[in-house]
Amino acid sequence: MFLSIHHITLPIEDPLLKFLIELIIILCIPLLLNKIKVPHLLGLIIAGALIGPNGFGVLSRDSSVVVTGTTGLLYIMFLAGLEIDMGDFKRNKWKSITFSIYTFAAPFILGFIGGYYILHFSVLTSVLFASLFSSHTLVVYPMISSLGISKNLAVNITVGGTMITDVLSLLVLAVVVGMSQGEVGASFWIKLSVSMILFTLIVLLIFPIIARWFFKNVSDKISQYIFVIVMIYLAALLAELAGIEAIIGAFFAGLALNRLIPHTSSLMNRVEFVGNAIFIPFFLISVGMLIDFNAFIQSWETLGVAVIMLIASIGGKYAAAVLTKKTFRLTNDEGQLIFGLSSASAAATLAAVMVGYNIIISETETGEPIRLLNEHVLNGSILLILISCTVSSFVSMASAQRIAQTDKDDTVSGKNEENENILLAVNHEETVEKMVNLGLLVKTNQNKKLFGINIINDVANESSAKNAEKILGTAVSLAAAADVVLTPVTRHDNDVVSGISNVVKEQKITDLIIGLEENKGFSASFIYNLYNGYLHNKNINVMVYHAVQPVGTIKKYTVLIPAEAEKDAGFFHSMLRIWNIGRNSGAVISFYGTEKTLQILTRIAKKANIEAAFNTVSSWSEAATAAYNLKSDEGLIIMMADRGMHSYFPHMREIPELLNKNLSNNNYLLIFPFSKTEQNTTEKRAVSNVDDFAEIGKIIGRIFK
Repeated sequence: MFLSIHHITLPIEDPLLKFLIELIIILCIPLLLNKIKVPHLLGLIIAGALIGPNGFGVLSRDSSVVVTGTTGLLYIMFLAGLEIDMGDFKRNKWKSITFSIYTFAAPFILGFIGGYYILHFSVLTSVLFASLFSSHTLVVYPMISSLGISKNLAVNITVGGTMITDVLSLLVLAVVVGMSQGEVGASFWIKLSVSMILFTLIVLLIFPIIARWFFKNVSDKISQYIFVIVMIYLAALLAELAGIEAIIGAFFAGLALNRLIPHTSSLMNRVEFVGNAIFIPFFLISVGMLIDFNAFIQSWETLGVAVIMLIASIGGKYAAAVLTKKTFRLTNDEGQLIFGLSSASAAATLAAVMVGYNIIISETETGEPIRLLNEHVLNGSILLILISCTVSSFVSMASAQRIAQTDKDDTVSGKNEENENILLAVNHEETVEKMVNLGLLVKTNQNKKLFGINIINDVANESSAKNAEKILGTAVSLAAAADVVLTPVTRHDNDVVSGISNVVKEQKITDLIIGLEENKGFSASFIYNLYNGYLHNKNINVMVYHAVQPVGTIKKYTVLIPAEAEKDAGFFHSMLRIWNIGRNSGAVISFYGTEKTLQILTRIAKKANIEAAFNTVSSWSEAATAAYNLKSDEGLIIMMADRGMHSYFPHMREIPELLNKNLSNNNYLLIFPFSKTEQNTTEKRAVSNVDDFAEIGKIIGRIFK
């Protein structure tokens, strides 16, 4: 029985006890190592080595460990693809390609020299041996991401280069395996090329269509998460069928879902939480279980092979990082971060070694198998994994922390001088989730709080009060799922506008978001309250939101900006909200405005991380034509104005009615910038002369950094 502890034999087979031991390791290792500034992933690998079959034999590396470990490995690659900024990746694709050439070629050359000239392997074995060091695994990426620098140029270059260099190294594996088995010919190359093209088209084109349909029609949070896991495994399976490794499939799945899972959404929070809490730690433990220290004590030859592998891998990656740093004039910390991220060998290296070890090319006279990669390479690869992950952890975290601190120092006087208080007016149960999701999109990353208000009529009955409590409770839960605190505010007032205005003053609100019911749009009473009530708050940004589908399914936003909008006091504050929508959702932002306005926005775009397009128009009617041509998966944002503002024109009052008639089936957002600024607000600081582009560039650079 379980309680008879003296009857338990090693390795432990009881599933409850096995899982408990692994969970205790995952719980305690970070707590212990954080105190001595050691990355916990290193501790998990060492713990796996100690409790594994080659250590004290507490646990065996059975199918349960392999399955969860494999999921963790796929998760790492999926998160790397999911969190990459596609706008930055497109802008920096040539940098990523250049880095991938460096990081593939430098270790490959060193590895081939070591294998062919020092270890005297055959040419075929030397090529495969060299390819082991060209690939790398982003084992420290979750830790780097947690520091908030996943959009840094060095990280973006490295993640993009990872995809290319891993594919190249695994293609070398496929070709060498085919040549060793005498299967290389025209049919081999045709089959490999066609299968890879089909795999790429299916994952990058068909997966987003399926996912967009699913997220539009299925709102259950658990089902959405399971769907994401299914997509990861399906892409991994398709990759294997195409003749490449499953990790490439997981990375491509992340790219496919990149724009459909907003970075600030509750779904993204769930994906990251489960992966970082369970699957990725299990992968690190499973890697540790492969380590056999006895192999190095018993065989000097194994130790010699391991030394050559370490020099080729870590030395080659360091050379590639230095070349990348000098080529693109990066800082020392960014160069070290590239080296740290790319120096860890685990996934593709281990996969290639296992494939090569299992291929028997001939036999000795005594019947001993001669393998494509011998046991010395196999054992050396395990030491390579341990040491490279150790180097990767220390170098990456040290440089990443310095970069993160520098970013904070640079933005103290820009972003964070003014408190950002966003208030959601949630009065309808069916609009709560959409309102909260918009609030998560428009807020800045440093802001971890929102406000939600529900106005109860003084003569309302008890059921109305309970309904208000339910609506606010739902809003609190939705925000908490994204790791954001939403403060609920209930007000008893006969007049909704008056009640909201009082809270705006009490809580020093900077942005008010009001939601329209999906099937109603703008009513006459709402328009009256808007122009004769909400917009009387001259010091806040007012946003009116209409949503018919989740924000994650919107591929592009068309933004209409009236002439001379840049002269309005709240223009830059409003632009920050639009920029955050693009940055947090990954959607393309297509601006329509006058040449003068777009000159300013173009300068901003050079300092921000969104994918933007700029379209010059000479009249408002020309801009409106773009709005009427929206597709079903596109949204509209209109910069509005009230009377007395520079960008106001009389026909602007007709926009709500036109939206009711023409765009009832699309998401749209009307933004009314504030028209007055208090003495010490950001915008009062920002610009004294909107024609001074140099000053604008400096200020906006700080705001959008």
